[in-house]
Amino acid sequence: MDIFDPEAVFRVVDLAGVLANGVLGGAVARQLRMDPVGFVVLALTSALGGGVLRDTLLQAGTPVALTDPAYLLAAIAGAFIAYLIELKGKWANRFLIIIDALALGCWAATGTSKALTVGLEWLPAILIGVATAVGGGMIRDIVVGRVPAIFGGNTLYATGALVAAIEMAILYHLGLQNLGMAVAIVSAAVICTVARRRGWRLPGPGELSVRLPRRPRSKTAGGGSSGTGTRKKEQGWPRPRFGRIPGLRSRRGKPPVG
Repeated sequence: MDIFDPEAVFRVVDLAGVLANGVLGGAVARQLRMDPVGFVVLALTSALGGGVLRDTLLQAGTPVALTDPAYLLAAIAGAFIAYLIELKGKWANRFLIIIDALALGCWAATGTSKALTVGLEWLPAILIGVATAVGGGMIRDIVVGRVPAIFGGNTLYATGALVAAIEMAILYHLGLQNLGMAVAIVSAAVICTVARRRGWRLPGPGELSVRLPRRPRSKTAGGGSSGTGTRKKEQGWPRPRFGRIPGLRSRRGKPPVG
């Protein structure tokens, strides 16, 4: 049985994810040398994109980011922190990695929990949790004109969100919603941080080579091969062949009729 009110825990965890993603959005704006407007826009996009996507898909009323002023204030605070503090160097990079992993777990947990609360089954609820976790970063990357990082070429990220969402769904059905929040956040943080440290990635696409059977050579009645010479055996896709224009060969070599 949960000691704390699950709704209060949900709100705290959700706002923590908003603040962390706001800082990450501001860090991207600093890398791209944007002005304060760019900091605010990227922070809002990164911090609120996943939650707005979640609430829109669930159709459970107006997105909470638009009805609760604390969400906008938390996102702007994240942009303000990134604007004032230059996060560079080894320790700053580690700090960004950790808060990114923690924010991923927060969003995966809250997205799955809210989807289960409105009555979705466990599989679509897990999908909503993963979409909530990676949605803000994906929208942020699209806004700045680059391929979203979750589409490959990076260490495990969406995998951590998937594991966290599954854990949240299991513990939610067991009546341990607060424990599910904690386990999901810690699991996602550990998976993403260790994967970044060890360089763990999903396997790349395999190469499958398909070879078509060789075309048999046509032979004449006398046993010889058709044509004037021996043709090379063709491999792969057959090349298109074009027939001769009728009557062109019969007139070749004959004097013109005058």
